[in-house]
Amino acid sequence: MSHKVRPLDELNKQLNAILFSEDNSLISNLILRATEKIIQQALEEEMNDFLGRRWYEHKPDEEFRGYRNGYQKRRFKTSEGTINIQKPRVRDNQEPFESNVMQRLDRIEDKIEQIALESYVRGLSTRDIEKTFTDQDGKPLISRTGVSNMSSQLYQQYEEFASRDLSELDVVYLFIDGVYESVKNYTNKQGILCAWAICSNGSKELLHLMASNSEASANWEGFFEDMIGRGLRQPLLIVSDGAKGVIRAISQCFPNAQRQRCIAHKIRNILTKVPMKVEKEIKGRIKSIYYAPDRDTADGLSARFISDYAEQFPAMIKCFTDDLSACLTHLEYPEGHRRSIRTTNLIERAFVEEKRRTKIIPQHAHEKGAIGLVFSVLIRASLSWRKVNMSELDKQILKHIRTIISPESADSELISYKLSA
Repeated sequence: MSHKVRPLDELNKQLNAILFSEDNSLISNLILRATEKIIQQALEEEMNDFLGRRWYEHKPDEEFRGYRNGYQKRRFKTSEGTINIQKPRVRDNQEPFESNVMQRLDRIEDKIEQIALESYVRGLSTRDIEKTFTDQDGKPLISRTGVSNMSSQLYQQYEEFASRDLSELDVVYLFIDGVYESVKNYTNKQGILCAWAICSNGSKELLHLMASNSEASANWEGFFEDMIGRGLRQPLLIVSDGAKGVIRAISQCFPNAQRQRCIAHKIRNILTKVPMKVEKEIKGRIKSIYYAPDRDTADGLSARFISDYAEQFPAMIKCFTDDLSACLTHLEYPEGHRRSIRTTNLIERAFVEEKRRTKIIPQHAHEKGAIGLVFSVLIRASLSWRKVNMSELDKQILKHIRTIISPESADSELISYKLSA
């Protein structure tokens, strides 16, 4: 009776045939077959170790661990071509056989898919990915279905992010803003509401994203209530633009929180009310107010600014005085924090990166694709956000503000607080 031919012996024959071949693809084939041999050898040694014996070697019955039971074919795609592996099987074994070698190979395939997914998030279209991730013969390393499923994978990651517990975060400063994406069947673009935070440990955290058809008050309230329902405590300060809807929602959901108007938005609004020839002068005066060392100084500079320009530029002064107190709230907080809390610039810069990525997609096919991709870009941008220094003195100042806002939480070690029933 003839013996079975082991996969390793068959590979040795193939390698010898390649070495004496005049085929132009010699090097590529040699690499593939050599790789197969190394992996196959490792699998055979792994099986020998598990059974405690080599091929055709006998052991006493008390040392019996199972029988070899043929092979299972497995294929792995690489840039050089397809690697064919014969995975050893075992039967009548007392304990399960798990191949560490095969697990590592599976992770290599997962890694290729992960690289493709990262490429998609960072700017490649699905068509670009199909063309880029190919073997030497131009055959795709990732199936068309796998490429198409990338949007679904990103949305699944978003769903996990949007349902996580927020109760462990001690949020001091809460920032909110919105961005719009072109989505099929949305004539005025799809809105995506965004929230991020600075916590008492100085970390900056992306908190939440939610699709919305507008930035109306009711939509912002639903957005806030979702975070509160997942454990978000009341912050000391909320930073936003001056949209009436968001201001109403803040007062409804965070009734005791102080509000900071984004001064970057405000300055742009004010400068549209004056001629270009005086923009530099007006901007300098406004900055001296917003960047004053304290609130008393800012109030004094504001009064003089209004007096100097009320007659000449009444529309500009009306815009300046509208919500003025909220533009100066940051001056009541630790000096080292003011640069970080007087604007929503942090997320604005992230939105620039997000727009750079999504501009290659003229229109998203659906809401899930839009929010999945926006989330993926923003969450990656948030990993590079630098911490804000939180000294012990800063924390004492913040706790003092918290005590004024919520006297019943005076003994809490946290800076954020819960509303009393």
